[in-house]
Formats: sequence, C-alpha cells, structure tokens
Amino acid sequence: MVQQSRRSLIKGAAAAVGTMAVAPSLLAQSAPVRIGYAISRTGPWTPGAQVSQEPNYILWSEQVNAAGGLSVKGVKRKIELISSDDRSEMETCVRSYEKLMGSDKVDLILPPWGSNANFAIAPLANRYGYPMLAPTALSRKLIDMNLPFFFSLLQQPDRMMNALVEMLVANNVKTVAIVYMDDLFGLENFAALNNALKKTSIQVVERKSYPLGVKDLSPVLRGIKDQNPDAFIGITYPPDTILASKQAKEVGLNPKFFYTAVGTAFQLYRNVITAPGAEGVIGMGSWNSKTSPGAKAYFDAHTKRFEGKEPDRWASGHCWAGLEILQAAVGTVGLDRKALRDYVAKGTHKTIIGDVKFTGSENTATPGSVGQWQNGEFEVVWPQNMATAKLNASKPAWK
Repeated sequence: MVQQSRRSLIKGAAAAVGTMAVAPSLLAQSAPVRIGYAISRTGPWTPGAQVSQEPNYILWSEQVNAAGGLSVKGVKRKIELISSDDRSEMETCVRSYEKLMGSDKVDLILPPWGSNANFAIAPLANRYGYPMLAPTALSRKLIDMNLPFFFSLLQQPDRMMNALVEMLVANNVKTVAIVYMDDLFGLENFAALNNALKKTSIQVVERKSYPLGVKDLSPVLRGIKDQNPDAFIGITYPPDTILASKQAKEVGLNPKFFYTAVGTAFQLYRNVITAPGAEGVIGMGSWNSKTSPGAKAYFDAHTKRFEGKEPDRWASGHCWAGLEILQAAVGTVGLDRKALRDYVAKGTHKTIIGDVKFTGSENTATPGSVGQWQNGEFEVVWPQNMATAKLNASKPAWK
C-alpha cells in the first residue's frame, strides 16, 4: 500500500515537472500576436488615414480572430492590436514607433499613413528589424534608400505620372495647368510629372505650388481658367482635392480633363462633390470591386462592417493586399522577422489587386494607373489592359 502510494507520488511529480517543461511553449502558442501601429485620428492626415488604412487594420484583425486567429506556422493565435493617435505630428509618430519596437517589443508593426510619416518611420523599422509593408508611401527617394525591411505597395510617382501623361497624349491633349502641394509627396510627383511631360509636345501653361493646410485656391484656379488648358492636374492630398474641385466648380474651371490626386478615389469625394458633380473627374486609383472576386468580397465586407463606408479605390486595396501578404508570410515562416522579410522580398504574392512582387522596396508588378468617376463608381480607365471601364475623354460640366 505504501509502495503504491510512493509510486503514485513519483508519477505525479514527474507529470508536474513535465507540465512545467511544456508550459512556456503552450503559453507562447496561446499568447496573442501583438501588432502595433500609430495612425492619424486627429489633425490634417486624418481623412486619408481613416479611409485608407485604420479601417482595414480593424477589419482584418476582426476577420482573422473570428476565424480562430492568425496562423503562425499552423498554430492559430489571436491578434491584439496596440495602437495610438499620432495626431498628424511627425515627432509623435516617430516616438510612438520607437516605443512599440524598442520597449513594447511588439511582434509586428503596421505602417503609418502618408509619404512623410513613412519616410520617417522606415529607417527606424529597418534598424529594429521589423518588416513594413506600406500602402500609402509614394516616394522614389524612399525606395532609393534601399532599406531591406521596407516595402512600398503603391505605384511610385514616375509610374503614376507616366500613366497619366500617356493617357493625355493618347487623347490629343495640347495644354495643361498644374498645382501641387509643397511637401515630399507633392514635390516628387510634380518632378515625375515634369519629366514625363518633357518627352511630349504638351505645353504647361501654369505651375503653382501651395502649402499644406491651404484654405483658398480660387485665385489660382481663376488664373488657370483664363488660360483655358485642355487639362488641369492637381497633385493634392484629400482636403486639397476636395477644395480644388469645389472651387473649380465655383469659378467655372471645367477642362476636358480634370485630375486630382489623393482622395479622388474616396467615397467622400463622390458624396461631397455631390454624386453627379464628380462625373468625369480623373485621379489616382488602381482597383475597384470588379478587379477580382477577392476585391469584391473585401469591398462588400468593408462596406458592411463600417455601415456603408466604402474603401477607397486606390490605397485601401493596396493596404488590404499588404495585410494579405503579411498573413501569408506569418502562416509560412512564423514570427521570425528576418524570415518574414525574406518571404516578402522573394515571392510573387497573390492579392485582391493582382500579383504583387517587390524589386528591392518597390512593387514593380502593379503598373501606374488612372481612375475616373463614372456613374457613381471610380473606374480604372488607364492602362487599358487593367481598365474596368472605358475612359470618358471629355469631362461633362460640373453639376
């Protein structure tokens, strides 16, 4: 009897030791995957950030968690998002990511919004060794920094401006007027646009810069109207996109082609310009729900989750594509960040916007493109091999 009790005691002790030995492994498997980011919820970057990025982060994490969690080499773990408001301030953005990667030591990061913020954060992420798949960074300078952990999903300025100019040339445009924001995004796209125009016979009748936060563009637009160009090109951020469009309508500037940049592909643009008024406006865009079955599923899920709030037809799709790539990478190689970086860098990735492949930091698989509002949808109209609708080559009058 005593011998049996001693045997049971030994077996119990051995079982306890075994449990202690595997507990850390079990704990690691059941612990959430901590994913950190800072994003604009206040300040001038907010319209873009709250359309193109943060809703996607929220929707993705909810979908993954509802399916049991993020597969980490076959083991499902829930996602825990750790986020904060960067207040549209560069210093706050940098400080937030330093904390996330340095002291909080999150498992993964998601990028901030906009070219300027990505320019500041990319070297930091590279130093800490965190892969960063950026859906709202347009900067050839950033690409040329050759940061191994940084990947830009959007088409770069030269690709976007080349596509625009090719479309204008194909439609016999002779004169253009340009306004552009005086920051990294505006300056790089303006330079790329000038380079593309130099290869054509198109005459530039006006070039005007404006500062971030501009409140009135009407004097510039009146001057452009007097010159009667075939095309107006605005290298704009969302608030300026809407401002330029509203004031062009007010002063009667209605050229054959009216192009604005970030924000043109937003549902907000269609609604604020009053749906029929947006008809024929062209701008930066690269996909819509017709692009692929996955794009349709994503569009519908986003619109349902956010009670009628649609994703934009440019960076939102690239943001979701980046999340698809990250999810596939973690499922294949786990949370080793160097292995994740190698997976992203070396593969061709199937996404809702089509194939994505990186050459260095640049997505070289997605060509430059132009979108246009037609009957309430922002259609891809150029290049023709990725178009979802045929270009309307003459913008109707503002309504």
